[in-house]
Amino acid sequence: MIALIQRVTQAQVAVDSEVVGAIEQGVLALVAAEKGDGAPQVERLSERLLNYRIFADQAGKMNLSVEDIRADLLIVPQFTLAADTRKGNRPSFSGSAPPEQGQELFKKLCQTLRRRASGSVASGVFGADMQVTLTNDGPVTFWLRVPPADD
Repeated sequence: MIALIQRVTQAQVAVDSEVVGAIEQGVLALVAAEKGDGAPQVERLSERLLNYRIFADQAGKMNLSVEDIRADLLIVPQFTLAADTRKGNRPSFSGSAPPEQGQELFKKLCQTLRRRASGSVASGVFGADMQVTLTNDGPVTFWLRVPPADD
């Protein structure tokens, strides 16, 4: 699984002009599933999202996690992160998980995070045309990948 995470002061996702998820300080995670992903990738990615240290401590160093500061998470499905862009001018999605599998893994990731997170967990809608707005704090952005079992 892949997550592009951004430290934010606020973020929201809307579908058909209706806000379906919003957070204040925390992490916006755009998430994609790859072929071969399963429960182990969901578990590991949830651990990384909750514990990746991207918030400043008293000394101004990135040493605190979402859990450390009880920040919020906004999880948004974005299958395009799994695109292969190495050749030509058009991305290939052959490495992406099939839609049904991607949707199930996204659902499991959100459920796992809601169970474990000390802050709130909001989410986008799998397969919907979404509009995401955010204020990236820093800017701070990281690409995380938990490779599929066959990788």
